[in-house]
Amino acid sequence: MEHYDLMIIGGGPAGLTAGLYGSRAGMKTAVIEQGAPGGQAILTAHIENYPGYPQGIGGPELMLSFWEQALAFGVDFINEKVLSITVESDYKKIVTADGEYQTKAVIIATGSQYRLMDIPGEKELTGHGVSYCAICDGAFYRDKKILVVGGGDAAVEEAVFLTQFSPHVYLCHRSDTFRATAILQKRLAESSVTVMKNTKLLEIAGEKKVERVLLETAGEAAAWQDFAAVFIFIGTLPNTEFLRGVVNLDERGYIPAGTDLSTSAPGIFAAGDVIQKQLRQVSTAVGDGAIAAMSSVKYIQETFPEMA
Repeated sequence: MEHYDLMIIGGGPAGLTAGLYGSRAGMKTAVIEQGAPGGQAILTAHIENYPGYPQGIGGPELMLSFWEQALAFGVDFINEKVLSITVESDYKKIVTADGEYQTKAVIIATGSQYRLMDIPGEKELTGHGVSYCAICDGAFYRDKKILVVGGGDAAVEEAVFLTQFSPHVYLCHRSDTFRATAILQKRLAESSVTVMKNTKLLEIAGEKKVERVLLETAGEAAAWQDFAAVFIFIGTLPNTEFLRGVVNLDERGYIPAGTDLSTSAPGIFAAGDVIQKQLRQVSTAVGDGAIAAMSSVKYIQETFPEMA
């Protein structure tokens, strides 16, 4: 069993920042991530609200720099899926699909996953016209008729992004108002996207790929329309199922964290999209990662005097 001072579960902006700060503070630090480093930010084509990049920067490019910087300061990167965490006296044991690790402190930075609509055809056609990532799959539907579902920042931003591939992009929102920020709504209004307000997506159908969708607009009967792709952006869910019984979670699965980002379990901290917070952005994730790391370092030094 390998031993660490600090282990971070999740390699998005919060986790990579926490790793950087932990390692720089002299802790033997590892980041465990089951996928590619960068989290959901790596799926964002263009990030323009992260300070220091007046012209904006691609999500993959920004996250690669985060990862390279963490590695440069000595962070170990472990590409495994975490199955469980148990508290054993002052130590924590992390069990993955490939091994076991012991650590003095843990930071949970597992981020979130896309929320599903749970409508007929969605799961069956995921990867065959149903997508949750415009930067990943948009180019496959060049000049095709594309439906985007949602009313927040992600839905509006991705709908506008998809217009570079097709002039036939439609944005379907169940309400008559959008939650997206004013600047994104302005871009939407200036784009070629066709907006369908007060409209619900009820079903997705096709033999081996998306061919049509069932839409219901307020005051009208539901009707089938031909579409080649459906991109769904209706929010996210925190990746915290493996933490039930380990730390307190709220009714939605988010982690209530203190100002020092401590959880209900001593020595376990949280950062990024998994915690209860008002704003989930790369910039706020970076701040969370720094705070959680330094809080972890303080905990380690107080709990294990030899580390002080």
